Amino acid sequence: MAGKPDAGTTSPHWGATVFPWFAGFSLLCLFLAVATEYYFLALLPALPLLGYQTVINFRPLFFLLLAFIPLSTEIALPGGLAIDLPAEPLMVGLMLVFLLYLSRHWPDYPAYVFRHPISILLLLHLGWIYLTTLASDLPLVSIKFSLAKTWYIVVCYLLAAHLLRRPADVRRAFWWIFFPLMLTVVIVLVRHAGYGFSFADQYRTLSPFYRNHVNYAALLALFFPWVVAAHGWYRGDWLRRWLLRGALVLLLVAIYFSFTRAAYLALLIAGGVYLIVRWRLMRVAIGVALVAAVIGVGWLLDHNRYLDYAPNFERTVSHDQFGNLVEATYKMEDISTMERLYRWVAGGNMFSERPWLGWGPGNFVNFYEGFTVDNFQTYVSDNPERSGVHSYFLMTLIEQGIPGLLLFVA
Repeated sequence: MAGKPDAGTTSPHWGATVFPWFAGFSLLCLFLAVATEYYFLALLPALPLLGYQTVINFRPLFFLLLAFIPLSTEIALPGGLAIDLPAEPLMVGLMLVFLLYLSRHWPDYPAYVFRHPISILLLLHLGWIYLTTLASDLPLVSIKFSLAKTWYIVVCYLLAAHLLRRPADVRRAFWWIFFPLMLTVVIVLVRHAGYGFSFADQYRTLSPFYRNHVNYAALLALFFPWVVAAHGWYRGDWLRRWLLRGALVLLLVAIYFSFTRAAYLALLIAGGVYLIVRWRLMRVAIGVALVAAVIGVGWLLDHNRYLDYAPNFERTVSHDQFGNLVEATYKMEDISTMERLYRWVAGGNMFSERPWLGWGPGNFVNFYEGFTVDNFQTYVSDNPERSGVHSYFLMTLIEQGIPGLLLFVA
């Protein structure tokens, strides 16, 4: 038809019109990010691209989320909250898109996922979190906790079960995490080498990827078994096997220089757990562990015996050398170990007051100071970072009561 451009001529004109605006918006966001030091503003131009990809196919965004896990930066928000950028907003978006997808394609979702005992327990646990949120002393804090728990479960469990159905999908997910994670490991180790692998200066090497050495070491320790498993996936591929062998060595070096005692212990225990699973002794091991925990706690509470382990306030200090820290740990003179005991004692007192519904999800840090025992006080007990109880089991017991802990343990 005369005067009407065909399809081959409209697309270039549309792109020529949009591109200058998109380029200008990208430059503006980059300028604002540098000027304000809120570097996440540089990511704003990616939002329309992500929106377009979401409409076309959201599967690649799930793998992009996996790549962002080791690369994300924690940003503080008003009200003592924080968000991981860009991973967490992407997770929220994926949750909303996935729920819309399910509303139209429910028969396509694997029904066996919901019938699995782990799924049933997980959903019951999430339901109990909602219930204790209604009974919370600070409902707003608990609502934010519950929402965050929801999008983690929807995306990292339900959506993952939908997208990672075949071994090939799992291997693809592994590599999407592997390369960004190893990049951060190399960056941290190179920076740390500049400080002579100093224990006192290790925290300087982690920004902007990790909040502290515990987060860093935890991610490395959690990913280490995956690299061991991946080494067995490629028996005929010498290049990938040598790449994975090198990664195992690099991860061990990085975990060692993270100077995180919990990560060392976790890897040692993981080796034992592998044998327990291999020999089908998991139920026996869990039973023994639970009985030992109950006996140990009961022994400490009997006649307030735990007070015998109160630290010497003047001698409980931080350390600049890792060897001194290890020695101080078993001598009960390390400040971080003793501060944990300070909060654990407070947590035990909080639990005894509200054993069934707890204090509400996310509320330990808001109430524990009124339940502390001065005998366990340390130089850092003012807790300017507002960090938690340093035990997820105890935190669940305090904030969600006995039913919440039983569901989580189950």
